[in-house]
Amino acid sequence: MFCVNCGKQLRDDQSFCVQCGHPVKRATAPAQSVPVAQTAAPALNPPAPEPAAVDHAGKCEWCGAPFARGETSCSRCGAALSMPEQVSVSGWAQLPGRKDMAKLQFGNSFCQIEGSYVPVADMKLAPEDSVYFTHHVLLWKDPQVDVTAMSLRGGWKRVFAGLPLIMTQAQGPGHIAFSRDDPGEMVSLPLQPGEAVDVREHMFLVATGNVHYDWFNTGVWFQTQNGNDTETHYPVGMFMDRFSSPHAPGLLLLHAAGNVFVRELGQNEAILIKLKSLVFKDPGVQMQLHFEQPAVAWNAWGSWGNRYMWLLLEGPGRVAIQSVYPPVEGENARISRLSQATQQQW
Repeated sequence: MFCVNCGKQLRDDQSFCVQCGHPVKRATAPAQSVPVAQTAAPALNPPAPEPAAVDHAGKCEWCGAPFARGETSCSRCGAALSMPEQVSVSGWAQLPGRKDMAKLQFGNSFCQIEGSYVPVADMKLAPEDSVYFTHHVLLWKDPQVDVTAMSLRGGWKRVFAGLPLIMTQAQGPGHIAFSRDDPGEMVSLPLQPGEAVDVREHMFLVATGNVHYDWFNTGVWFQTQNGNDTETHYPVGMFMDRFSSPHAPGLLLLHAAGNVFVRELGQNEAILIKLKSLVFKDPGVQMQLHFEQPAVAWNAWGSWGNRYMWLLLEGPGRVAIQSVYPPVEGENARISRLSQATQQQW
C-alpha cells in the first residue's frame, strides 16, 4: 500500500504517512449483497383443490354400491344398510327392506320411495335427465315436466299380446311420481354398463332414459281344446321385457305383489316355480314348461285337477319370484299341444 499524497510505501497498520503526514485512506470492502428470496408469480389458473376422500364404510349387500359412514340407505338401490341380507336354508334371499322415504340417485336426479303398502316413486328430474314408463302408472307431475310418447317396434304384435303399444317418456326439470294401483313391493334394480335383466310382463314401472328397452318371445305356451275350439295360452306372457344398460349406469323400478325373493342359480342348477310367480331373471337363465301328475293306467295329459304345471328354470343367473300370484288360465283343462316341456309321474 502507498500514500496517495507522496507515494511513500506504507505498512498495513499505519494510519498516517511517516513522510508527509497525510492520513491513510483504506479502500472499504464492498458490502456483500444479501440474496433476495425469489417469489414465484401467482399462477394464472391455480389447480383446483383435490376433493376430500370419502370414508367408505362398506358395500351394499344388494347392489354392491359403496356407502359412506353415517348413511342409513343405499343411494343406488335404496336398501336399508342396517338390515343384513337374510338367506333361507333353501337359498332364497328376501328383497332387502327399505326405509320409508329412502332416497336414490341417478345422474343428477333423485328418486324417493314413499310408503310401503302401495309405494310411490317420487322423482326430481334434472334438466338433462329423463325417464320412460307405461302411461297408466303416472300418479302426478309438475306442469313444466315435458311428457311425450315413445313408440315401440312390433306394435300390432304387442297389441295382440295385451302389452302397451307405446311407452311414455318424461324430460326434466321438475318433479314426477309413479305408482301402480295395487299393494305390493317396489323392486329397485340398478343396472351397470353391460348388465341386462328379463322382466315378466306387467311388472315394469319406470326406467331411466339411459336404460335400453327390448322384448322377445318367451316360447312358453300350451293349447287347450274344447270341442272344435282351440285356445292358446301363454302362462308367463307371449313376450318378456328385456332391459339393459349398454354404456352408462341406469335404474329400473318394478312393482311386484306380496313379498319378493331372489335366488342365485349355479351352472345347470334347476328349480321349479309357479308360472305367474316369476318377477325377473337374468338373461342366462333358461325356462320351459314342466308337468307332474299321478301315474295312472292310461297316459295322457288329461284334465287332472291335481296335475301340477311348473316353470322349469335352469341357471346360471338370478331368479326373483313374488309370493302373491294369480292362477294360470287353462291349467287343468285338456292340453292338445304345447311348447318344449318335461314330464314326471309320481
